[in-house]
Amino acid sequence: MSGHSKWATTKRKKAAIDAKRGKIFTKLIKEITIAAKGGGGDVSGNPRLRLAIDNAKAANMPQDNIERAIKKGTGELEGVKLEQFLFEAYGPGGIAIIIEGITDNRNRSLTEIKQILSKHQGKLAREGSVKWLFEKKGVIILDSKAQDEKLKNKENLELLAIDSGAEDIYWHNNILDIYTKPDELEKIRKTFEQAKIIIDSISLAWVAKENIELDQKIKTSAEKLFFALDENEDIQEIYSNLD
Repeated sequence: MSGHSKWATTKRKKAAIDAKRGKIFTKLIKEITIAAKGGGGDVSGNPRLRLAIDNAKAANMPQDNIERAIKKGTGELEGVKLEQFLFEAYGPGGIAIIIEGITDNRNRSLTEIKQILSKHQGKLAREGSVKWLFEKKGVIILDSKAQDEKLKNKENLELLAIDSGAEDIYWHNNILDIYTKPDELEKIRKTFEQAKIIIDSISLAWVAKENIELDQKIKTSAEKLFFALDENEDIQEIYSNLD
């Protein structure tokens, strides 16, 4: 496993911009609602909901918005019927892509995604033809510069991650990607919080078993595709095996 793609970093920066214009709120509200619908409104027994709320707070979403989204998920407030989707696709240079989202109209979302892919040298793939190239992992991202003096030492931070149960780790500059089994994510998060470690982001993600290296021209085309997909309000996450 060779770490998150460049898009993962770019997407975090883009999310900060989107939050300023409110578009990210729509996606976060959908995730909170779906999480509450599937696992209830109590964060102590619903790790997915806690993740969604943490992401919403990081984007400075007002508490009232969060509470309304939870109540829509639990049925306390009326809301539109939402469903999750996962589409598999190929992009420029034959890269493998997983597209996850939440929609109130699956057919509309499918049509829009097909159009975006077609415009950017991509196409939908048949079910199962891409997903086998990925594994579902818990992903925790830490910035060593944000930690206290002892944990700014990369070796100390690395050892703590391994001792906490991390399956794999990957450094890129001062950023540490930590990979866990999905059901271990909450336990490791709590361990880090007790150790006063500042977490940059935490998620459940499809991580490529092997990344592929392509030339810069194809990478640029792929990034344009990722941006176009991310502009669609029904799409929550985009994963690829592009290094």
